[in-house]
Amino acid sequence: MWRHVAPAFEDKFKTILFDQVGAGQSQLSAYDPVKYAHLSGYADDLIEICQDLQLRDAVFVGHSVSAMIGILASIKAPALFKKLVLVGPSPRYIDVGDYVGGFSTDQIEELLEFLGNNHMGWAAAVAPAIMGNSERPELGEELKDSFCRMDPAIAKEFARVTFTSDNRADLARVTTPTLILQCSDDIIAPAAVGEYVHSQIEGSTLLQLRATGHCPNLSAPAEVIKAIRAYV
Repeated sequence: MWRHVAPAFEDKFKTILFDQVGAGQSQLSAYDPVKYAHLSGYADDLIEICQDLQLRDAVFVGHSVSAMIGILASIKAPALFKKLVLVGPSPRYIDVGDYVGGFSTDQIEELLEFLGNNHMGWAAAVAPAIMGNSERPELGEELKDSFCRMDPAIAKEFARVTFTSDNRADLARVTTPTLILQCSDDIIAPAAVGEYVHSQIEGSTLLQLRATGHCPNLSAPAEVIKAIRAYV
């Protein structure tokens, strides 16, 4: 997912990429349904990686729900992180009160039911909508393929944890300097969500990208590279 972005920083930074448990080439036997019933389990993995590699003052770059995982890790172990770069973050996907997350409870329940009943069909239907950029269908196809490679049972639980999470209260606890990259026409993390995250993380910087959809690391890597370089 980061192959178009990460190489641009390898000349000046030690770059580290990893697969979340249940995705990519991760060890499926390491999946623990109790540990990963909350995003904090994934944050603990991130901290463990940093500690094993003896990292300090790291710049964490996280996309979508991984942005929230990075936030939780920075709260637990602030000494590990110098800066956070959050691409399309959302602390809560479901609307509640005056908060606009982009989805109703019924929509999320339907999405999770669809995923549980038909993993492949869900990926084929949802990936193009998440990606946007309909004039470049190959991007939606790549995202669909990445979804299909996940273990269906783990994918279902990861989606449940992601789309039912509420990390709004954690935003005010962030002390690490933070850059928020907000895409245009993002159905997963609409503009109101980016503005909310910015308002809740003291001293954060919000940058509106020209890129559309939810995955600018694939659809507009040059713009993402430029934004990160200017910040780090």
